[in-house]
Amino acid sequence: MTELDETTRTALEAAAFRRLLEHLNTRTDVQNIDLMNLAGFCRNCLSNWYREAAEAKGLAVTKDQSREVVYGMPYEEWRAKHQTEATPEQKAAFAKGGGGH
Repeated sequence: MTELDETTRTALEAAAFRRLLEHLNTRTDVQNIDLMNLAGFCRNCLSNWYREAAEAKGLAVTKDQSREVVYGMPYEEWRAKHQTEATPEQKAAFAKGGGGH
């Protein structure tokens, strides 16, 4: 791959991040615990990373604001619409994996 300038690299990374959010928003059947069990991160992790990046730039972003960016709606609304109770199997896998955080 050719050497990318900082602006182009940032634009590509931003596009990939937006695509990831779009994908996750179409896969509301995939629960955060599933993501944690398989990949060691979840939507909440993404929102925390977003907030931390904003804070590193001197921008005040709340937990609720960063979650709305990631979830595409207020977090409590997403939970009411899409979150299900974790199964015993999901909880066991989470416990075995150390939570992934």
